[in-house]
Amino acid sequence: MSLCKHICLMADYNKWMNAKLYEAAGNLPGTALAENRKAFFGSILGTLNHLVVADTIWLKRFANHPAKHTALEPVIFTPSPKSLDQIMFADFSSLSQHRKWLDNIITEWSHELAESDLDHVLHYANTKGIAANKRFFSLLMHFFNHQTHHRGQITALFSQAGVDVGATDLLNLIPDESGA
Repeated sequence: MSLCKHICLMADYNKWMNAKLYEAAGNLPGTALAENRKAFFGSILGTLNHLVVADTIWLKRFANHPAKHTALEPVIFTPSPKSLDQIMFADFSSLSQHRKWLDNIITEWSHELAESDLDHVLHYANTKGIAANKRFFSLLMHFFNHQTHHRGQITALFSQAGVDVGATDLLNLIPDESGA
């Protein structure tokens, strides 16, 4: 599998898992979503918002790639988050709609990537203003790993609330190669 195909797989996994989490979250009352469960970002709602914040920050950085991927253009015009724990959407419905929008952009963008894009060194500043110069492919792997990390926390929070989200492994989306 090429690196670009792997990135597309990760984008599909991201979209699939977010759909599962948001479906489960939609079955909980708002008070259960907002309840402080002592996670990094407090609640299920806080952690879901953190993922939107972080994805927005990274996608805005990725939009500076010299290839100027057109799928990222809508993100350029979205407001920049002020902090990693910002609640961008206090109501679940708006958060869910925005998540679907972001996931569609991520999926579309993943299909625009070319192998030649991946070796580019991206120059950016982190949220504290510290400059960095890192290989684009490594940043993409961090982007998807970060999402998986926090979705794991969310599934643990769901478990505490008595909600089973079902299978969550990337293995479920890896194609079977037996016919090759």
